[in-house]
Amino acid sequence: MYHNHPKTVEDYVRLVDQAIIEIDEFIACLEFDMDEPGEQIGVLQPLLNNLKAIRQSMADGSYEFENKDLPFMEVANKLTTQLPFSQLLAVINETHRQGLNIEADAN
Repeated sequence: MYHNHPKTVEDYVRLVDQAIIEIDEFIACLEFDMDEPGEQIGVLQPLLNNLKAIRQSMADGSYEFENKDLPFMEVANKLTTQLPFSQLLAVINETHRQGLNIEADAN
């Protein structure tokens, strides 16, 4: 368990936004550095799309915390050593499962 998940909705939204930016930049680097990045992009693009859908649900008010892993975590867990943003994805997932860390303000 990580102890640095966000305390506020705004912080959580910022984490999701940061993950979207990092994955987008990672894809751009792969496209620039590799002649044929298809396989890697084939894994990363669905992850990016899933995060964008989460972000959209946050914007339209339909997002709900739920005590189950986000859909992208199976892939993220398998590739944890290859993704520079895997810790960020883990914190987003933990927050999705456990909710905001509002108790941290009480300490």
